Amino acid sequence: ASAGGGGMAGGCRLLLLGLLAGLGRAAAPPGGMLYPRDTPSRERKELGGLWSFRADFSPGRDAGFAQRWYRRPLRQTGPVIDMPVPSSFNDITQDPSLENYVGWVWYEKEVLLPLRWLQDNLNTRVVLRFGSAHYYSIVWVNGVQVVEHEGGHLPFEADISSIVQGSPGIPCRITVALNNTLTPHTLPPGSIQYMNDKTRYPKNYFVQNIRFDFFNYAGIHRPVVLYTTPSVYIDDITVTTTSSESVAMVQYQVSVVGSTLYSLSLSLRDQEGKVVATGDGPAGELKVLNPNLWWPYLMHENPGYRYSLEVKMQAQVNGALLEDVYTLPVGIRTVHVTSTQFLINGRPFYFHGVNKHEDADIRGKGLDWPLVVKDFNLLRWLGANSFRTSHYPYAEEIMDLCDAYGIVVIDECPGVGIKMPESFGNKSLQHHLVVMEELIRRDKNRPSVVMWSVANEPASELPPAAYYFKTVIAHTKALDPSRPVTFVTDANYALDRGAPYVDVICVNSYFSWYHDPGHLEVIPLQLTTQFENWYKTYQKPIIQSEYGADSVPGLHSDPPLMFSEEYQKAMLREYHSIFDKKRKEYVIGELIWNFADFMTNQGTTRVLGNKKGIFTRQRQPKSAAFVLRERYWKIANESSCLPPIIKSHSLFL
Repeated sequence: ASAGGGGMAGGCRLLLLGLLAGLGRAAAPPGGMLYPRDTPSRERKELGGLWSFRADFSPGRDAGFAQRWYRRPLRQTGPVIDMPVPSSFNDITQDPSLENYVGWVWYEKEVLLPLRWLQDNLNTRVVLRFGSAHYYSIVWVNGVQVVEHEGGHLPFEADISSIVQGSPGIPCRITVALNNTLTPHTLPPGSIQYMNDKTRYPKNYFVQNIRFDFFNYAGIHRPVVLYTTPSVYIDDITVTTTSSESVAMVQYQVSVVGSTLYSLSLSLRDQEGKVVATGDGPAGELKVLNPNLWWPYLMHENPGYRYSLEVKMQAQVNGALLEDVYTLPVGIRTVHVTSTQFLINGRPFYFHGVNKHEDADIRGKGLDWPLVVKDFNLLRWLGANSFRTSHYPYAEEIMDLCDAYGIVVIDECPGVGIKMPESFGNKSLQHHLVVMEELIRRDKNRPSVVMWSVANEPASELPPAAYYFKTVIAHTKALDPSRPVTFVTDANYALDRGAPYVDVICVNSYFSWYHDPGHLEVIPLQLTTQFENWYKTYQKPIIQSEYGADSVPGLHSDPPLMFSEEYQKAMLREYHSIFDKKRKEYVIGELIWNFADFMTNQGTTRVLGNKKGIFTRQRQPKSAAFVLRERYWKIANESSCLPPIIKSHSLFL
């Protein structure tokens, strides 16, 4: 539990202000969520850097609202500090009360906009977009509220044209109030517990209880941008693909907002810029002869191949011709699941990959380009072809590189820690459906995303879990019929009430760690039994979605003892011996927990975080990384389509 001083009774209501306000929404905000790109008709302005920051330490966490901090510059309300964006705020200062702070924090940035954006007669639309913020956000521009959004990890935006236009030369003041409180009905869920024993706890003391094993970082975690479009603009594009050996079909739908009188033309270009197909109108199909398919890393000599779909819109507005252009990367690939296989482009695909976290020293969950590129270089060095976005959607910039490098993704929503019975009620379910809508809206066109995961280790043995997951999975499939859906379970196979509705069984187990700790010899029998029970019951392919052991780097023991690097290696090898038998039958993947060490809440079983990484938090390899690398390249080399230079993996030595 993360501790922090807070208000009692009435203060609790204000602490949760906004968190409960949006829970009645029946659907995600309307419209598309195209990633902001510079095009001939669009410009963008990055707002990263230093923002003014102030945490509300008032007993009820409500001073910012009572005093209307958004009505004037934040520095005029009291002391402010510099806060980098994007980043988590927790580890930036030396203030322990900010490290574990729970409640409302306030951000502010003043920016001057280009004159050409502000002249009304240019029919220009100005949009403010946040890649993500944890968890409940309210945004004002020049004191006017423009958007409210519940949930982290996903983007939200607001059209601010009417506020900023007509005031050239005046700074645009952006104010954000952000609340990281988790309730039984948020994703992820949590609860606030007030400690009323005055002989043991200070006045107004409370803790934020969570049921997940990673630190609850908060802040503006991803880029904030201002971007422009014409007043009539391309709002959304949806692409699906089918293919055979010699021809592919790219189905498209384009929505335009601002007018019903417009024309659309589309051009699909290959990586050399050659136009390979054209179309027109808001919906249709493009035919591509002899297509270059999107293949996973190590499955083809040219993985991650993407075409560029240029969409051009023209409309007459008040006698003026408006044009909007947007270019969408498109990968042509198919996904199909049988009772024993996962097929990409008709060929069996075996997931040999990792689970990750957005987590690093100082920056917390903040997007950091050097770290992102380092991680992808390590993934390719490792021979990993896939990862799960445990346990929340990752930054769009990370997903872009998955598309480009051919790294296959199981895209997971923030449904982690759904353990309490009250988290399976209608209020939670309604919010979960909205989150899936927002996630699919964001990532639906990504070739790297081959499966949706709607939760991780929920209490799926509880009676209400049956209706809950039946509904969430059916909703997900209705939104996107082109991809399989799963959730990740650690429940008993005979008691899991959500498993009947998934397409692929994803199971987590930690034999000889959390069960029979120290007894490596039990792994083969217990793991074999696990697989056979699940497959006999459901006749669906299985991914070992988590397995692993903590190891403290530099701690050695022979014979292997828990927490030593040798024990982590030995555990992996025991698991691998069974994987090699069962992947000849119905096991379609293995994802190590975890790629790198990561921070957690303090606890007697966590020494500065979770140490199950095969890399340290600073991305240095432990002994287990070399065991996994040797295995993954061996599995990859079994594919006869790889050219010799890749088979030797000399590129990444």
